[in-house]
This record gives sequence, structure tokens and C-alpha cells, in this order.
Amino acid sequence: MSLRTTAAAAAALALAAVGFGPTARADEVKVFSSVAMRAVLEDLAPRFEHETQHHIVATFGLAAQLKARIESGEAYDVAILTPAQIDDLVAKGKAAGASRAVIARTGLGLMVKSGAPKLDLATVEAFKQTLLSAQSLTYVPAGASGVAFKATAEKLGIAAALEAKTKAAASGEEVNANVLGGAAAIAVLPVSEILPVQGAALGGVFPADVQTYIVMAGATSSTAPQAARDFLALLVARSTDTVIKAKGMERVQP
Repeated sequence: MSLRTTAAAAAALALAAVGFGPTARADEVKVFSSVAMRAVLEDLAPRFEHETQHHIVATFGLAAQLKARIESGEAYDVAILTPAQIDDLVAKGKAAGASRAVIARTGLGLMVKSGAPKLDLATVEAFKQTLLSAQSLTYVPAGASGVAFKATAEKLGIAAALEAKTKAAASGEEVNANVLGGAAAIAVLPVSEILPVQGAALGGVFPADVQTYIVMAGATSSTAPQAARDFLALLVARSTDTVIKAKGMERVQP
């Protein structure tokens, strides 16, 4: 059985395990999600829709930008952002605190074009040398992964050297285009954003000593329909662990 088939079977079992089934009334569930969770949602949302007849309308983007849209009053049903951002929305009355749930986390990795050699990231020193010897680099400075990477580069004392050859991007899609089009040799992204990119490959993950995990949490709005709460329950259900893992993420241990 392939990994894709295994993930699909796990998703189907998860829907049954949490008691979802066709309903008399179909709701539209508006989801604002960080791109880090996109691959997971694109796998589970269609299955949820098939089993429940509800419709998931997902908007993906930088977590900070989506949070700003919610704060400005834009309507949503489920938000999937960083825990700190979710907590801030709860504190401001923009999200239902009782619905808050940590979903999963993903580590940072380096993306290369398909067919490129694997990068040497076995040690922190090898990681530094790989970055310093790369002809060019791209990432999203305003994204959660970009902020974490800049902090790591500062800690390692290589921030200035990397800045001179960095092609900053405004989104993950622009990062992908930079690598696929040859404008950058390597890119920094969460692993969950690297694996789905056609024509690209995971060059390696950050060494454990400098790894930073991007944690994703979810919450519903105070006016969200039951379907929104059901969808969030599916995302955190342990029966979907196989899907989470297949998409480059892992559950956060309590």
C-alpha cells in the first residue's frame, strides 16, 4: 500500500472515528490557514466534504497577514495560525477560547530543485558551510519560518554573509518560483511546504541543535457553525496522524 493510499485510508477512518456523517443541512466553513498546513487541509478537506456534505472554503497565506484580516473584522469560521497568534485573537475576543487546539508542528528544511544533490546538514558546522557556500538563497523574511531562520543565522554569526546573497520573497509561492526558475539555489521553508512542490525536493532538514519548529494551532470564531468545530476536531484527531506525518508534520507531545 502506498503512502498516499495509507493516508487516504487513515483519513476515512478518522472521519468515522469522530462520528462525522452526512447531514441534512450543508454549511460552508470558511478556513483561514497558514500555508504550513496547506498540504494537510488539501488532503483532509475533500474527505470531510464527502462524508458530511459541508463545504470547506480555505484561504492560505502568511499567518500574520491572515491574523490581521481577522482583527480587521473579516468573517471566518476556523483559523489555523501559530499558538501565540491564536491566543492573541482569543484575548481580543476574535476567537473562541474553548475551541483552541494545538494541531501539529513542522521543522525547517532547505529546498532544492529536483535532481540536485542532497545537502550536507549532518552537523551545525556542516549546516553553516552549506549555507555559506550556496550561490544564492531565498526565504520569506516576514513569515514565521523566515523570522526563525534569521534568528538562527544571527546566532551562528552568518547573518551578514547570507544577506548579501539572499533573494527575499513575499510568499512561499515566490520562494518556490525562485528555486524552480533558478533565481536561488536553495530555499528555507517549513518541511510541510517543501514536500508538495512539484519540481523541487527536500535537500535536508536543519540539524537538531538549531532546528526550530513551526507549531500550528486552531480555533473557531464565536459564531462558527458546528461543522467548523467538527472540521477542527478532525485536524487534531489522533486517527489522522498518518496524514499529518505524510505531509511533513508531527504531533506536539504534551
